[in-house]
Amino acid sequence: MSDLRIGLVGTGGIGRTHIERVNTKLQGGKVVACADPAGAFGLSVAEKFGIKGYEDPIDMINDPEIDAIMCTTADAYHKKYVLASIKAGKYVFCEKPLAAKADECKEIVEAEIAAGKQMVQVGFMRRYDEGYKQLKAAVQSGEYGEALLLHCAHRNPAVPDDWDNSMAVENSMVHEIDVLRWLLGEDYATAQVVYGKSTNNGPKDLHDPQIMILTTKSGVRIDVESFVNNHKDYDIKCEIVCDGAVLNMPEPNYISVSAGAQKGRKQYTDCFQRFADAYDAEIQAWINASKEGRVDGPNAWDGYACQVAAAAASKARETQTVQPVVYDEKPELYK
Repeated sequence: MSDLRIGLVGTGGIGRTHIERVNTKLQGGKVVACADPAGAFGLSVAEKFGIKGYEDPIDMINDPEIDAIMCTTADAYHKKYVLASIKAGKYVFCEKPLAAKADECKEIVEAEIAAGKQMVQVGFMRRYDEGYKQLKAAVQSGEYGEALLLHCAHRNPAVPDDWDNSMAVENSMVHEIDVLRWLLGEDYATAQVVYGKSTNNGPKDLHDPQIMILTTKSGVRIDVESFVNNHKDYDIKCEIVCDGAVLNMPEPNYISVSAGAQKGRKQYTDCFQRFADAYDAEIQAWINASKEGRVDGPNAWDGYACQVAAAAASKARETQTVQPVVYDEKPELYK
């Protein structure tokens, strides 16, 4: 089969990165066109990359010369363009979150059910990281007994000045919400967010760090530290306490550095460095599956489930209470 002809909507930083990734590193697909809700900007990016530009993203989605869609817009636009892609009968890769709210994600789920097949993959790239894959395999093996506790951290050097309390959960810890649900193979029962003493380094409307506490339906207890203005490095940790062992996610391949009369290891400073291979793997998997007429990555129901848990965690933070995580019944299409 010839290359999958991809149209990308949303030409900001991650969108442009994905154009370069698909067109220079991956196999079986090409981004042949792009568009942006800010029409003129999308056209300028198309000119830069030497691909076809559309002023209106809907026109690109409906063009029969486009086989599949990548949606990398701001969150508020995800629902509009994912639904348009489903209506056009095209497989779509949507960066996280699937939509801004859980009820919007449910609309996308219902559109897939009406279409009679799964068509959406959500960009939860951590599922493709080798460290998380090793942890999942170890848990599934049963060799170390059952998982009892998880201790996780999501640390970042700095965030923009417009970050507020909600974004610690909804833009940062959503990755843990998804990948830990996938790793353990079960849904959440409750969510809580508690505060420690706040740093003075970050935006004035952000209490940082925060700790999210999740409990799964079988009783596994998870704590996730979100510290997004540590002024140091990008550091992702996951430790699983089991009946018979403690499992730690392997460290990435940092180099050893001797400089300034000190010796240590080089550290990553952002997610694009730390998860570069995972980004490649998830997009390659989407291209392969789309060409074969299927979805085998995080699907629309996973996107919905993540937003349900994130909404519960956000309410827990606002009210400083423990909140239940209540999902609708999973449709047959996703079982």
